[in-house]
Amino acid sequence: MAENIRDLLIRAQSLASEYLENTHSRAVAPTEEAVSALSELKEALPTNGHRPEDTLDLMHRVGSPATFVTTDGRYFGFVTGGVLPGTLAANWLSVAWDNNSAMRAQSPATEALESVAAAWILQLFDLPSNAAVGFVTGATAANLSGLAAARSHLLARLGWDVEARGLFGAPEIKVVVSDEVHVSVLKALSILGLGRERLIRVPTDDQGRMRAELLPVLDASTILCVQAGNVNSGAFDPAAELIAAARKADAWVHVDGAFGLWACVSPGYRGLARPFLEADSFATDGHKMLNVPYDSGIVIVKNKEALARSFSTTAAYLEDSAFDMFSFTPEFSRRARGIEIWAAIRTLGRSGLAALVERNCDFAKRTPDALAGTGLTVPHNVVFNQVMLAAGTDEDTSRILRAVQESGVCWFGGTKWHGRQAMRISFSAWNTTEPQFQLMLTAIRNAVRSI
Repeated sequence: MAENIRDLLIRAQSLASEYLENTHSRAVAPTEEAVSALSELKEALPTNGHRPEDTLDLMHRVGSPATFVTTDGRYFGFVTGGVLPGTLAANWLSVAWDNNSAMRAQSPATEALESVAAAWILQLFDLPSNAAVGFVTGATAANLSGLAAARSHLLARLGWDVEARGLFGAPEIKVVVSDEVHVSVLKALSILGLGRERLIRVPTDDQGRMRAELLPVLDASTILCVQAGNVNSGAFDPAAELIAAARKADAWVHVDGAFGLWACVSPGYRGLARPFLEADSFATDGHKMLNVPYDSGIVIVKNKEALARSFSTTAAYLEDSAFDMFSFTPEFSRRARGIEIWAAIRTLGRSGLAALVERNCDFAKRTPDALAGTGLTVPHNVVFNQVMLAAGTDEDTSRILRAVQESGVCWFGGTKWHGRQAMRISFSAWNTTEPQFQLMLTAIRNAVRSI
């Protein structure tokens, strides 16, 4: 049996290596033929099982060609970092361990590694060492977790135990967001029963930042959601003024910092994120600027008891597990996502992580000048890793975008910005270097000429 497992894992390693070694010669987006070939996977439910080797080979033969190449440094869509080699390897080993990482009684090793990762995250972001850190699936779950802590804290202060009594008859909580709030925050609020339509929306400026002078009256039953990194422009809300107003009102401040919070790790960009650190809770992604495998979100809450109150549960067999990892996440049974974060930080170090962030942000800042003379405009100030491009008409913008995507040289997506069509380029991959950057610029110039 052990030999069979070894052979199977060697086969998996060989196929994965073959995939990674050939990405540079592939179009970034899958071809129509590769996507059509996925129909082969629509088999009838098998009566008798297949050999695992055959299953693995089918997955590679049919599935691999139909993937987007996000690991070659030419993918600039959706702020998706390419997985670091060290984190991929750590992921494989932790899956082989197959330990449920809900609590230390089930896996001392994963609990130890995640504890170190949590401590390092707090140090990198310059947050209090006693804050709670939870490793969750992504920004939606991280926002949900931080906002759950906010809901619990505010209602407990008003004498209402929301975990025991629910929201029926509960005192009202006000939620204030920007007009450009990310959809993951809206999804989290709807799951928590705080709704999407009853929110108080604050207008934004031409960069997508919340206008602090239009902030409504806040009070001790208010959650204020601020954004570190607009999903389109990369802009940061004016956190200093916003949080100062919230502090006077004793309101809770939650930060959606899926990629922008990573500005903290860079001496050159730390000033963008520094004012946000006065908030109460934070949501960020590991599979963006940190370049760890999906799925990897991180929630940080300064009030550890508020987060634990939101997710803790009790049972006779859990009496000795207070403040284990399941107390800080929605999941009970869970894989050890924090191991990949530990591996990434240990592999890169503080200086390597800073260099990764700075290199990607510098590419973003160079893009407007590099495309001068093409007729494309950048309808915002480039402040971090996000760049939007627009042609003279929406139709031309869409045609140029399609031409770039169909070239296979690189890939990024489209968006709407203040009612106009735009192309949205996200720099976040560890292996986006000068050659990949130049390939992208050439693909854009060629697309403009073709139109």
